[in-house]
Amino acid sequence: MDDITIYAAGEIHSQWRDDLRDNLEALGVDAELVGPQEVHDRSDDVGEDILGEQPNARYRDLMGARVNTLRTRVLMQRADMCVAYFGPKYKQWNTASDAGAAMASGLPLVLVRAQEHIHALKELDALAAVTVETLEQAAEVIAYIFE
Repeated sequence: MDDITIYAAGEIHSQWRDDLRDNLEALGVDAELVGPQEVHDRSDDVGEDILGEQPNARYRDLMGARVNTLRTRVLMQRADMCVAYFGPKYKQWNTASDAGAAMASGLPLVLVRAQEHIHALKELDALAAVTVETLEQAAEVIAYIFE
């Protein structure tokens, strides 16, 4: 089976990427998952690590966000598709931002969201190539590409 590069947009606090990877592997899909920096402290500190101490928290966050956004743009441009996972926990602003960026760049989007988020994500749902409720369903959709 051919391989595919997937930009995995979503929170970095749980193991959902591992779950998606396992589901894809079980279906015989050779996928490389790329995405945001998953080490939270590194993601928060990267701006100051590279550019030095910033004058206040606002600039610290802004410089980190700029470096993280560069990473997102580069990796997203190299990806074949995006899976945006809206899980049951944590604020999901970055997920929505990444899903919107994927759509704006023409990258096919598989939206993963629970039924309880239908209304909140209706605009993304309308733009997504496919919307599913579980990571297992997302993996099945991706596997179907290669049938």
